[in-house]
Amino acid sequence: MTQQEDIKNAIECMRKGGVILYPTDTVWGLGCDATNPEAVAKVYKIKQRDDSKALICLVDSADRMARYFRNVPQVAWDFIDVAMPVKPTTIILDDATGVANNLVAEDGSLAMRVTFESFSKELCYRFQKPIVSTSANVSGEPAAQNYRDIDPTLLEQVDYVCWTRRQEHKPHTPSSIVKIAKNGEVTIIR
Repeated sequence: MTQQEDIKNAIECMRKGGVILYPTDTVWGLGCDATNPEAVAKVYKIKQRDDSKALICLVDSADRMARYFRNVPQVAWDFIDVAMPVKPTTIILDDATGVANNLVAEDGSLAMRVTFESFSKELCYRFQKPIVSTSANVSGEPAAQNYRDIDPTLLEQVDYVCWTRRQEHKPHTPSSIVKIAKNGEVTIIR
């Protein structure tokens, strides 16, 4: 299967409200349409995660990211321009809009990352909406760095498993996470 066919299949699955398992710019992830509350609920169920704990979304560009927040502080643009291309960095911003309500934290914030990795960037670009991106593991268990590390019971619960990068064995790590307040104050989470 070509990468383009893999992306097409993943998009078709997400458009139908399905959950995919896919390689990201960090670790393998569970993903779905971030604007579909039923699909987001499925991800929480598969991950066995308390829905009060927020999930991360991926987008293909800073312009697309800006569409999902009422206000993006200037310092966030600096992180996008400087930090993200060097190390995957998730930014938590206030005043999220346009995504599923069960994806937004109780304080109205949302965690989002612009991906620069070719597969996930193309997937996000062609999907034209944010995609949930949470590590492919049961909550509390170690994140799957590679496809071979994914718990087989997780594989059985998703609607589509991407073929791209299944044979890859190099180690991957989760993203850095920073919270940027409306006033521009930065808090490093991870």
